[in-house]
Amino acid sequence: MVNRLADATSPYLVQHKDNPVDWWPWCAEAFEEARRRDVPVLISVGYAACHWCHVMAHESFEDEQIAGLLNDGFVSIKVDREERPDVDAVYMTATQAMTGQGGWPMTVFATPEGDPFFCGTYYPKANFAQLLRSVTTAWRDQRSQVIEQGANVVKAIGGAQLVGGPTAPVSAELLTAAANGLLKEQDTTHGGFGGAPKFPPHMNMLFLLRHHQRTGSDEALEVVRHAAERMGRGGIYDQLAGGFARYSVDATWTVPHFEKMLYDNALLLRAYTQLWRLTDDPFARRIADETAEFLLRDLATPEGGLASALDADAAGVEGLTYAWTPAQLTEALGEQDGPWAADLFGVTPGGTFEHGSSVLVLARDIDAADPPLVERWRDVRGRLLAARAGRPQPARDDKVVASWNGLAVTALAEHSTLTGSATTREAALRIAEVLATRHVVDGRLRRVSRDGVVGEPAGVLDDYGCVAEGFLAVHQLTADGVWLDRARELLDVALEHFGTGSGGFYDTADDAEQLVTRPADPTDNATPSGLSSVCAALVAYAALSGEPSYREAADAALATAGPIIGGHPRYAGYAAAVAEAALTGPYEIAIAAPPGQEGPLLAAAHRHAPPGTVIVAGEPDLPGVPLLADRPLQNGVPTAYVCRHFVCDRPVTSPEELTTRLS
Repeated sequence: MVNRLADATSPYLVQHKDNPVDWWPWCAEAFEEARRRDVPVLISVGYAACHWCHVMAHESFEDEQIAGLLNDGFVSIKVDREERPDVDAVYMTATQAMTGQGGWPMTVFATPEGDPFFCGTYYPKANFAQLLRSVTTAWRDQRSQVIEQGANVVKAIGGAQLVGGPTAPVSAELLTAAANGLLKEQDTTHGGFGGAPKFPPHMNMLFLLRHHQRTGSDEALEVVRHAAERMGRGGIYDQLAGGFARYSVDATWTVPHFEKMLYDNALLLRAYTQLWRLTDDPFARRIADETAEFLLRDLATPEGGLASALDADAAGVEGLTYAWTPAQLTEALGEQDGPWAADLFGVTPGGTFEHGSSVLVLARDIDAADPPLVERWRDVRGRLLAARAGRPQPARDDKVVASWNGLAVTALAEHSTLTGSATTREAALRIAEVLATRHVVDGRLRRVSRDGVVGEPAGVLDDYGCVAEGFLAVHQLTADGVWLDRARELLDVALEHFGTGSGGFYDTADDAEQLVTRPADPTDNATPSGLSSVCAALVAYAALSGEPSYREAADAALATAGPIIGGHPRYAGYAAAVAEAALTGPYEIAIAAPPGQEGPLLAAAHRHAPPGTVIVAGEPDLPGVPLLADRPLQNGVPTAYVCRHFVCDRPVTSPEELTTRLS
């Protein structure tokens, strides 16, 4: 049996290389093989950090009996949803249409033409074996009905794509409706939205922070503050090493599903950084700093990018690395500090997790404690983290995903500009350079790389949007015109190859591989949609360059997301955040100053800028930096220009004047 997964760029595919299943990667040859053998296709979709993907792999795909059924009756294709989000999107839409729900692992049976005719998620071994036999029988004895079912599913999911639907231009009324909708849906007890399982609402937090700043809404700020505090004190946040898990299995943020994803932590880094900017809350600053440290310590790859995720499991056991009993705390810390830590971290004899163990939470307000207590807490954290290092550690999915690294570049750049951190500045520049030099091939983005080698999958829309937005953040960080040019090149590709012709965007390019449908999902889910991320970059690029056509494209695309922003704001958080910036202007702030003299004005600009403001500091008329063109010093001293649509107010030369102008 040929091992077709051994050299894959996806760690998820490599995890399955030694299965007795005759796996194929997603490729045209696999479907040709199904046509040649006249058998259906099994499409199994998951990702490396997925707990139930591991369970199904161990129960079924490592089993000789199941492998025999698959090898005899199917062509089996293994897909990493993070590497091929386009494939995942098409078949997830089919799965949700057929079953009313979705998730991973996703299990799809399709014709050799790729039409899905039966879909599901995780199946226990016995159920899966019976399902395989049933599908084989149906394919043999009821072929025409199976093919008809697949054609009907394709027709249904094609019609579900939101292209050419109703629009609603961005307005103050629309964004007020979105904010009010979120206020009504919040969990006033535990923070966030909805019940168990509960996901970090990072994009809604970014929107509400911008809404608060534009409107003065204290209610919007309180929703963010409450969610941020409950998450940061909960078990979803790693109280020893920093970084957030993917979601909480309960409504109280206590017990997480333990995988840590790059995209969640990048977006939460932005949210906590911006919360600190607006409130000076030391707790928010600490969580932001620790989240940045987590990204750079635990996800940095030797080649300069950031890895995708840490696994939920260690040694095949979920949460093994992270949970503690009172006895384990005492063993690690001694008779005095063990009980003290148990009280601080909410570790009880009954436990909050499995087998009497507990996930650490922060049960006391340590940030406001007296210095000796803070020092004791830091010492205990360090000793527990050292003890934890001796346990089995979660595996790491070390592929570099373009869009997620773009999100991280933006977050790290924002953190650096607001805190003055040289570490996050250097990291933002390093990751951006990896994206520019490794992931851009012949002017087009590639989705993934691993071990310094770029993969074949083409970039999808969110890759173009998130990477372009990251490049624009670096342009503002450095006043280097090359980053503005690189962002424009990506946005031009997005406009030329992804547009729908009616203002919106498809998620795949017009010259990409043709799937059974062309996905176009404008909703923000775990990550910003391709549409909202491209809109963010278009709005910022137009403000930085002064080229109105990019703003016109952003306005038209945001209007296609308008009905979702107003009616379903939980699924349009990033689009709403971009809309806040667009409605505000966004402001453009140019700080003309000799090298090294921009500091006081730049700090005031970053601390008080309205939502979505673009800010560049540098010498007047710096080449490649339109925002600094024709912006001279006043009386030979550093000067700030506050503009909207490149129409500027009277220049100011003191931080106090600039703060007044922005307040």
